[in-house]
Amino acid sequence: MKDECQDRIEQITHGFQNCQKALTAIGDETRQLILLVLLQSDLNGIRVGEIAKKAHLTRPSVSHHLQILKDAGIVNMNKVGTRNYYYISGNETRWKEIADLVELIYDGILHMKK
Repeated sequence: MKDECQDRIEQITHGFQNCQKALTAIGDETRQLILLVLLQSDLNGIRVGEIAKKAHLTRPSVSHHLQILKDAGIVNMNKVGTRNYYYISGNETRWKEIADLVELIYDGILHMKK
């Protein structure tokens, strides 16, 4: 029983380390707003100017925050000619790892109740 608990704690610790950059990135309110805009667009992506307009932000601000989200593995970019289209893809980003971490924590809490 103690080994199982220790294994869970080690998995959670590893998950926090692995997802730290992504969790920090999505913790910012401006980036959350940008993510909401991206979630409302199609999977082909959306350009910075369109995001700025929909989010009521400046283009430089959107570009800055998109770079943080991209570096964190939360957002991807598709380049078509000279145009960059930003999108969220569950298959190619950290979303699955974050979901697995949250599930592991939740399972640990349920296990503690027993």
